[in-house]
Amino acid sequence: MIELKASPMRYSGGALTEGAGVRGGTMAAKILAAHNVAPEGGGLRIKFDAMASHDITYVGIIQTARASGMTSFPLPYVLTNCHNSLCAVGGTVNEDDHAFGYSAAEKYGGEYVPAHMAVIHQYMRERYVGVGKMILCSDSHTRYGPFGTLAVGEGGPELAKQL
Repeated sequence: MIELKASPMRYSGGALTEGAGVRGGTMAAKILAAHNVAPEGGGLRIKFDAMASHDITYVGIIQTARASGMTSFPLPYVLTNCHNSLCAVGGTVNEDDHAFGYSAAEKYGGEYVPAHMAVIHQYMRERYVGVGKMILCSDSHTRYGPFGTLAVGEGGPELAKQL
């Protein structure tokens, strides 16, 4: 029989526990609390440990952030070239995007990963994932939970806002 519960539940030690504050003990809740820079009672304002974008999204993100007054990347920002690099014979159709990414990484202090060198997820796993970390990527299927990292895959405007 399935029973619907109105309050938060946690499965621990072979039994369900019910009650207020149960969610505060989860790994995700602890990571969120550790990355919340809002004043007391001010809601949730997250500061991420690192960000990553691929060549489909980073041009628009950086241009939006630059138009909003950004002068440098305020956190580690990885620009990979793994999504559009094979769109034409030789991968040359996106050369201008890749040149933009390289120059932006040089100018604003990011990490540029050349085409055919690494995929965004593999690169982030090797360089930035860790227990208790929080990462924001412009890739919808970003996930690093098994490594103890809370990773969020978002659209470009959210990344531009972080920059």
